[in-house]
Amino acid sequence: MLKQELQTHLEEVIIPFWKGLRDYDCGGYYGYVGYDLKVDKKADKGCILNSRILWFFSNAYTLLGDASLLDEATHAYQFLRENCLDTQNGGIFWSIRHNGVAENTQKYTYNQAFAVYALSSYYEASKDEGALSLAFELFDLIEEKCTDKMGYREAFDEFFVEIENDQLSENDVIADKTMNTILHLMEAYTELYRVSTVTPARTKLKHKLEWLLSTIAEKVYNPDLRRLEVFFDAKMTPIIDLHSYGHDIEAAWLIDRAVEVLGNRSYFVRMTPIAAHLTDEIYKTAYKAQSVPYESVRGVVNETRTWWVQAEAVTGFFHAYKREPQRGEYLAAAEHIWEFIKQHIVDERYGGEWYNEVDKLGYPDPEMAIVDEWKCPYHNGRMCFEIISL
Repeated sequence: MLKQELQTHLEEVIIPFWKGLRDYDCGGYYGYVGYDLKVDKKADKGCILNSRILWFFSNAYTLLGDASLLDEATHAYQFLRENCLDTQNGGIFWSIRHNGVAENTQKYTYNQAFAVYALSSYYEASKDEGALSLAFELFDLIEEKCTDKMGYREAFDEFFVEIENDQLSENDVIADKTMNTILHLMEAYTELYRVSTVTPARTKLKHKLEWLLSTIAEKVYNPDLRRLEVFFDAKMTPIIDLHSYGHDIEAAWLIDRAVEVLGNRSYFVRMTPIAAHLTDEIYKTAYKAQSVPYESVRGVVNETRTWWVQAEAVTGFFHAYKREPQRGEYLAAAEHIWEFIKQHIVDERYGGEWYNEVDKLGYPDPEMAIVDEWKCPYHNGRMCFEIISL
């Protein structure tokens, strides 16, 4: 029943909403929809948003086989290649003006990762060798420009001179390194490894994916607290007491996916218990009232119910149930959170999609946009793809 409901929701709500934001005049997709559902056609277009839209329509086509979805993906791909890519200095910009001109030319490793993720999925959908080539070019750029002896640096100007990491820091800290970037590099490299064929470049990619998994196990995962640490200094020492519930349940199933794609028994033995512990800890600590709050900072829980956290909780608990079918409570949690989403997160207004966030009683925040540089079809779309496919 859950699979059928999610397929219907995908086809009747999520896909039509994002198709409706296609910018036929200037390329890409409109970058902002307010709480009032009014589209700002002159808002900047975040490159993360565009990468995630490219990823979404590529996977929607691969799953459903509807040619119109591949057309949407191609539209997003052309905008990314022609407008978001810095052809002189390499890498993906942070944002583009509504008319396609670069606005914020800073480069973040996180942003490059999502472009790799999207291009990999577009290659699988379209078989466009240019997309695969560009994905590997960005992989090489990340490894050349964005690394140091301890791992991955975060933020750069247009010329890859390191700058303060303001976009991916929060809670009154500025982080030199983040779990978020490591997690999504792992995610992107997993997808690129999965869709590519055997080449020397793929072998290098394999080694980097293994390194990322090892780093999660050795530096990011806290075995005493059974959670991922979030923000780090330059030497990968945690700098704040923060438990990000959404990232942990997301990481659990993404770790399983990376291990599955690698096909390396030693990483299965090493990483699977970590994924299982992350899931169990979220179930015991954060899952309550048929939903999952945002995070805990220094022991204080932020009770906001954010759209992406709920989507990843459904995906993560459903994956965990498939991994451990004796844990029927995980399936029940996935089903109950979906009920919460339907009742409180899905925007039932004509032309709506999902609210950005609601309070613990389920009331939406009218200050939060329906679409912006972060609010996208990535988490909720992927929830549908994953459960339909399992």
